[in-house]
Amino acid sequence: MSTEHQGQGSVPSARPRYDIADIVRRHRAELAARRHLSSGQRKVLSAIAQCRTSALGCHLDVCPKCNFERPAYNSCRNRHCPKCQVVRQEKWIAARTKRLLSVGHFHVVLTLPSDLRPLAQYAPREVLGVLFAAARELLLELGRTRFGAQLGITMVLHTWTRDLRYHPHVHAIVTAGGLALDGSKWCESSPKYLFPVQIMGQLLRGKVLEALRTLHAKGAFARFSEFEDPEGFDRLMCRLAAAKRWIVYAKRPFKCVDHIVKYLGRYTHRVGISNSRIVELTEHAVTFKTHNGKTCTITPVGFLDRFVKHVLPDGFHKIRHYGLHASAAGKARQAAQTYLVPKRIRNDAQAGSVSELLRKTVGHELGRCPHCGCRMRQEHLPSPSRN
Repeated sequence: MSTEHQGQGSVPSARPRYDIADIVRRHRAELAARRHLSSGQRKVLSAIAQCRTSALGCHLDVCPKCNFERPAYNSCRNRHCPKCQVVRQEKWIAARTKRLLSVGHFHVVLTLPSDLRPLAQYAPREVLGVLFAAARELLLELGRTRFGAQLGITMVLHTWTRDLRYHPHVHAIVTAGGLALDGSKWCESSPKYLFPVQIMGQLLRGKVLEALRTLHAKGAFARFSEFEDPEGFDRLMCRLAAAKRWIVYAKRPFKCVDHIVKYLGRYTHRVGISNSRIVELTEHAVTFKTHNGKTCTITPVGFLDRFVKHVLPDGFHKIRHYGLHASAAGKARQAAQTYLVPKRIRNDAQAGSVSELLRKTVGHELGRCPHCGCRMRQEHLPSPSRN
């Protein structure tokens, strides 16, 4: 059982005091004895346990100018590993900056109802895919019908709450208006809101239910325990249809591209929990920060049980781009930009460069010699013996 209470303040440090990998190494066997782990979950736990250890080998960072050498273990590069996301996140942000239009963007959050969470855990690829598709369709549809325009949309899937409970929802960054369907002008949205949240909620419900009925008819959920009763699926659909409101949240737009980039960085490559949020770890309990100065304390096995629920299927894309933000929309995006008032956009010479972003994020530029600042080269060492 978990408990929540006010957490004590702590002095931040360059390296977190506790590591999720330690929890995995000590308690994975007990977790596996209590619950079935999918092949994807087992793969993620193995990667986290081995990340930056001798199991993955090591290399030397060598400075060609002053001959400084620093041994370093290799990273697992798994997208669920809390230690392997910082660099990937900052490089992604730098690349996306070039594609963002110089216009305000709304932040929209579309949430899967709690009644659908068990089905989403059973068939994550199908149900989470439905959430993405429904969110995309309703936003693009409203852009066409309300503005007569094509919007720019970037979506990021999260499946967790701050205490690691399963709570699938999509964060969408949406342009405040769009390019007219005939390409003749830029159509602005209201400065206060994008679309009425009630209408977005109604459309989300209708599109999700329609897609689920199609999947059910194709047998996608044939072995789901709650549908062993022939009327189980219909009862679920009735509960979902009768729900007064499907939760959709919309925040007023950011005024400049710099703010959008910073905001995107909070959501893109984030995993369920980072090492820095763990404030105490014993053989019997894990205490980690949640929100507003509070903490949550659960058993190590309970912690891992919550953590693995957020492992996504192999090949499932948690970040997706639609409309003017899509890769294939280069010409339309260029046309849209010609109608917009030029604004200051980050470039390689400004603070948006990868080097600058990394310095701000981790306190130093990775790959530079700590003594002379020269770019270091990597010399790979032989892999560890597996005799």
